[in-house]
Order: sequence, then C-alpha cells, then structure tokens
Amino acid sequence: MVSGFIYSTRDHIFLLKEWLDLSKVLGTDRFRNTYSIDDIDAILNNAFRIAQEVIAPTNKDGDKIQAQFENGKVKVPDSMKKAYHFIQSSGLGPSNKNRDDESALPLCILGCAWEYLAAANPALAPYFVLSTGACNLIQTFGDEKLKNLFLPKMFSGQWSGTMAVTEPGGSSDLGDLLTKAYPTDEPGVYKVKGTKCFITGAEQDITENIVHLVLARVEGSAPGLKGLSVFVVPKYWPTEDGEAGVFNDINCIGIEDKMGMKGSATCMINFGEDNNCRGYLLGEPPDENGKGQGSYQMFKLMNEERLNTGHGAVAAAAVSYHNAAQYAAQRIQGRLLSDLRGERVPIIRHEDIRRNLMFQKSHIDALRAVIVYNLYLLDLAEWSDDKELAAKAKDIVDLSTPIIKAYASDMAFQCINEALQVFGGYGYTEEYPISQMLRDSRIFCIWEGTNYLQSLDLIGRKWTRRKGTVFAGWLQSLQDFIDENKGNPDFATEFAILQKGLDNYRQIQAAIGGYLGQGKIGMIGLYATRILHATGKIYCGKVLLDMALVAQKKINELGTDHYDYAFYQGKVAAARFFLQNIVPEIETTLAIIKAGDTSALDVVQEAFLV
Repeated sequence: MVSGFIYSTRDHIFLLKEWLDLSKVLGTDRFRNTYSIDDIDAILNNAFRIAQEVIAPTNKDGDKIQAQFENGKVKVPDSMKKAYHFIQSSGLGPSNKNRDDESALPLCILGCAWEYLAAANPALAPYFVLSTGACNLIQTFGDEKLKNLFLPKMFSGQWSGTMAVTEPGGSSDLGDLLTKAYPTDEPGVYKVKGTKCFITGAEQDITENIVHLVLARVEGSAPGLKGLSVFVVPKYWPTEDGEAGVFNDINCIGIEDKMGMKGSATCMINFGEDNNCRGYLLGEPPDENGKGQGSYQMFKLMNEERLNTGHGAVAAAAVSYHNAAQYAAQRIQGRLLSDLRGERVPIIRHEDIRRNLMFQKSHIDALRAVIVYNLYLLDLAEWSDDKELAAKAKDIVDLSTPIIKAYASDMAFQCINEALQVFGGYGYTEEYPISQMLRDSRIFCIWEGTNYLQSLDLIGRKWTRRKGTVFAGWLQSLQDFIDENKGNPDFATEFAILQKGLDNYRQIQAAIGGYLGQGKIGMIGLYATRILHATGKIYCGKVLLDMALVAQKKINELGTDHYDYAFYQGKVAAARFFLQNIVPEIETTLAIIKAGDTSALDVVQEAFLV
C-alpha cells in the first residue's frame, strides 16, 4: 500500500547542476563567497529530510483536525505550529528574502527546497510563503522606520505577514475596493476601516503578531485602481523597540469551510470595528492628482505569489504522480492484451496506465523546469552585473508569470485527476493521499487572480508590451532553439513538431489580430484560456526538448548499464511523449479560433437557466 509523502531530489539536482548554467548566479558578487555548485546536494537533501520527517507527518492533521475558529480566534493543529517554527530555525523561511543576509539562498535553489515543503503539506506552505512576499514588499518600498519595526521579527518567523486585498463585494475587480484610510496627526499613520475576505493566515495562533498588507483608498484619492495605497497594518501595534504592543482593532469574524487546504485558515477580517485600527502607509501618499502607489506595489506582491501558486500546484501534482507510479508498480491486476492467457501483471504494464503516468510525468517535468528556470532568471535580474542580461531576464519573468500561474495550476489539477484514476476506486477513498491532493490543489487555479484573468494578461499585456517586441523576441528565441538543433538525428521528428506548433501559434496571433481589426473584442475573452494553454504547450515542449538533449548526451556517455540510465531515459521519453501527444493540440486550437464559432456568445442568457 502506498500513501503519504513520496518524492525525489533527482530532478532538481539535474535542473540545477546539469541543465542550467548556475555559475552565472553563483558567480555574482551576492553569492560568490557563500555557495558553490558542490553545496546543492546537501542543501536539497536537508530540505527533503525536513519535508519527509517534520512536515509530511502534519499533513493529515491539517486535513482532519483543520484550522478551528472559536470566539474570534483561530487555532491551528499543534503539529503544524511546530513544523512552521522548525522551518524558520532551519534557515528555510522568509530570511532568505533578506538582501542583507549573507546566508540567504539563491531563489532557484530555495525554490527547489520549498517545493518539498509545499508538497509535504500544501496547507502549511502559505503561512511562511505569504510572509516572505510581505517581507519583500516592505523591504522594497518601506522607509527605514518600517523596515526596522517589522522586518527583523518577520524575517525570523516570529511575526507573519498576509496580503489583504479581496473584499466581499468584489473579488478581482480591485478598482471598486471600499476599504478606506484616513490620515491621523501622526505622519505616515492612517486609520484603516473596512472588511477583507479570503485572507490566508489572517488569524492564527502560530506567530506572536500578524502583519497585514492592506490595499485601501485614502479618503479623497482618485477613484479606481489609481487611487489605491498599501498600508502595513499589524494585529498588535509595535512598540518603539519592535515588540508586539497593544491590540490594533483587527477582528476575525470567521473562516471559510473549504473544499481543501483545511489546515490553512482562510479568514474574513474587520479592520477598525471600533474605529481604532491604525496602519503605516507603505511608500508615498497619493499625489496631487490623487494617484497612489498601491496598485503597483500590490501587483508586485501578487506576481510573486502567482509564481508560488504555480509551483505549489506542481508540488502537489508531483506527490500524486509518485504515489500513483509506486502503486501501479505494486498493484497486480489483469493480463496483458498481448498475452490474455498469461499471468496477472502489475498495472504499470498496462498500456493506458503507462499513457496516464507519462502524461503526468511529462507535464510535471516540463512545468518544474519552466518554474526553476524562472527563479534562475529572477536571480539574474536581481544580482547579475551584466545589465543587458538582467534586463532580458526580467522581461522573460514578466512574460512567463501568467503562463506559470495558470497553465501550471490547470495542468497540475488534471495530472492529479489522472493520478487518482490510476488508483481506481481506492483513489476515491481517504485511505490514499490523492483525494486530499485533488481537493487541496483546486484552489491554485483561483488564487492570485483566476486563470482566465491570467489569460487576459497574457494577450492584453504580454503580447503587446513595448509594441509587441518583448513577446516577439521570446518567440524568436524558440525559433532560434529549433534552428540550432533541428538537425539532431535523435530528435528530428520532435523538432519538426515543435516547429509546426510554433508556426501554428503565430497563426493564432494573426487570427486574433484579424478579429480585433474587425472590432470583435469579445473574441479575445472567448479564446483567451485556450491561447494561454497553447502558449504553455509550446513553452513546455521547448524546455523538454532542451533537457532531452542533455539527457541523451548523458546516455551516450554513460551507457544503458549505468545506475542513472533510467532517469535520463525518462527525460528523453517525456520529451517525445509531450511533443508527439500534447504540442499537436495547438493545431486544433488554431482551427477552432479560425472557425470563429460564437455560439457561446450568441445564445440567449435564459438558455443557461432553464
């Protein structure tokens, strides 16, 4: 019987040590005297052991005991609290975002370590991941007073952070937010009043204090998005020496009874019920036109969390895949179609099970690589002395964000669904971990802006950024990759498929441009999600082939008797499967878009309601 946390560090070691040129990161002034390539195995193995021995045992407590709400307070399972503090003491917490901490890990290495922690208990991860994002925002936009008051305790994990954006009356439409901020006699301090919902970790008994980054509108500022500001609003107002002081009129009025992630408290919070909630303005006050800095600041945080969301989804899918593969290798059922009179065999030998597992493996391998590459680019954008390289890295990160958030979370959920199918009826029970992973992972498609909004961002912003030159440059980099490698005899078929997929993608862009030229704006919304998926397919196909080139070279060097042959052969097989089974779907998407069916738009509304 297979259950619980089953994982491996092998793929991450491949990504960091064999696929990426990590010397470009480790050779920067930031990391040159701190870490080397020889440290990677130890760092990852340590994080894996923590995930396996400390975090994974808390997962069932989160799902069964859950976060409990009573009399305005939230109690988190004791095991999860202990695990949270262990993460902090092990050096894997928010301190890694401290630019002044010489021991902080590069993001591409930290992200691999965090993947194990998120996979071991998805409901625990938000408590420290969101704090990390809040720290980063205060460090980037806060003055020295705010940094000194909040960051030491937040970096250490003694205090946590949240992102308080959504309101009951409006979810993703941030321009209509009603939470208000009123200046006080103390410079930089405002009274905050309003209600926020769906705030992860906004009330819990893990940390001494909870620091909310609240999106609100200063009284009299401009309407819509441009009038918003961000406020640092702690549950307990800090004393001058940085300790948690008096209660700051922040009240939790309930937590959500959810489909999954039950150990993670999703809260509704009233700020200023007694008109005594104070917050520090982050950055500058609204200008003479009433324009605040809040939307820019909060979207910076949200984009960071979008990447974390996609990565968390892949972590959940990987746990499910490893469980399904091991179960399939042990479950004896049925006979081979080619030998119906023969012995019963493990189901991993049946054709459809192998297709199912390869669907999961190819997507997980590809998405993980895209994400780790993105973290690598973030490291370069932040620390490289090569300004041109840093600027290009930043452009690709910006372009990739909606793809990582939306395509990764959509496909991860589909992969977990496939993993459940491997288990048959047992997958539908709570005896195995897949049903919980399926429930837990569904939120990733919704968090940090629904995946439809990510699709609109891709087409409306990424396609057109700097008059379309950034996205065109990215597509050209895919073309250059094909041109450089299409003569490789091992993958001639796969490169031809990738070329056709890229050609079809360019035709998708042209078709959408044609609709816009006709004034058919609604066609963007109708096809946006499918276009984002097509973008994800072409990107994943590229990285899988890039990794397969490395893997095939290793096979040629090591031979089939080497202990690592199965790993490298799996990389090659994953690329072949994805290119020959998934990338061709782009052609179908193109045909659908060209056909321009508008039945979903033309049908009368009442038809949906009868």
